[in-house]
Amino acid sequence: MSSANYPKEARLHRPSEFAAVFSNKRVTRGALFTLHQSTHPLETARLGLVIAKKNAPRAVTRSTIKRVVREIFRQRRHQLPPKDFVVRLHRVVVPCSLRELRQKVRQDVEPLFDRWQK
Repeated sequence: MSSANYPKEARLHRPSEFAAVFSNKRVTRGALFTLHQSTHPLETARLGLVIAKKNAPRAVTRSTIKRVVREIFRQRRHQLPPKDFVVRLHRVVVPCSLRELRQKVRQDVEPLFDRWQK
């Protein structure tokens, strides 16, 4: 088992879990993404993603964004405090190549998680 995994315990599943994070006003904002966070009683960091079709109309774009954000979270999960994190796309993604998209997502999301590392 690798140290950089993404088990079920590290994900938000229910709408009520997302609602609890959104009700907390702790927000960090980047150019494309917003990172919402709130505490929870578990001992591990958990991730939720909200990538609206309105802001990323193509399915391949939404899937790529989710894949990159999950990868960033997996790599940092053990350095993050035990909180719930929800990454939300809040701006329309300009059409570009997938390589450029991955680069943009990394440049925007990594600093958001860096702020919360132990």
